[in-house]
Amino acid sequence: MNQPIYRRKTYKIKPEMLATFNDFFHTYLYPNQMAHGAKLVGRWVNEARDEITAIWEYNSMDHYKSIEEKIRATDLHHKAFLKRQELGRLYEESSQEFLTSTSSPDTYHHPQHIVSVCGYITNEKGEVLLVRNEHRADTMEMPGGQVEEGETLAQAVHREVLEETGAEISLTGVTGIYQNIRRGIICVVFRGKYQSGELRPAVGETSEVIFAELTKETINSYITKNNFRNRALDAMNPSYIPYEAFDVRPYELVSRFEVKQEVN
Repeated sequence: MNQPIYRRKTYKIKPEMLATFNDFFHTYLYPNQMAHGAKLVGRWVNEARDEITAIWEYNSMDHYKSIEEKIRATDLHHKAFLKRQELGRLYEESSQEFLTSTSSPDTYHHPQHIVSVCGYITNEKGEVLLVRNEHRADTMEMPGGQVEEGETLAQAVHREVLEETGAEISLTGVTGIYQNIRRGIICVVFRGKYQSGELRPAVGETSEVIFAELTKETINSYITKNNFRNRALDAMNPSYIPYEAFDVRPYELVSRFEVKQEVN
């Protein structure tokens, strides 16, 4: 098994450019790296606010080179180039170096995972809410994203769907749990119904939002990635599983979805 490598990227900036640089990073650099399999270990700014350091993890040097090659061919990379021309001098200089760990991955850290959610949301016609993510423009998918600290899974679905599409929804239950082993991401899929709100894309996140007549026969023309397609297929004819959110010390039930059969 290859030992992971770490890329330390350092940018010298003018302090007044910090907010602009951060916005550029989160809109263009971060999503493109993550979409192709890189992991962001962390990102820091010094006390003088004139130097930013980011450390990325890759499976190997070949993995890093492969990701860089794929990124250069993406539409998001081209948009980043145009944005840098518009902004002018984003940073004064940059440098990078590659590091390897002096210990095994488990020596200092417990395993870390990301929990995400998405929603199979239908309207009164039975059409399904789909989005096109700006850094995954080759497929449509169900709206969703990462669960924030302190949120229940249900709260995260409501927030993510609203942010990405403008839709207010109600939820009926959990239809599946999916694990991306390589990237350490666990996704919980909810099924729900559209309630209100004018559909609109989210700037810097989604480029298209639609309701589509999704069936086993039409799904391939909308959802091209196997992992996204499987989640939607499972949610079409759901077998719900229990979900409960609670607090402790003292115990408090926050929300619960029972196992039930939805009547279409």
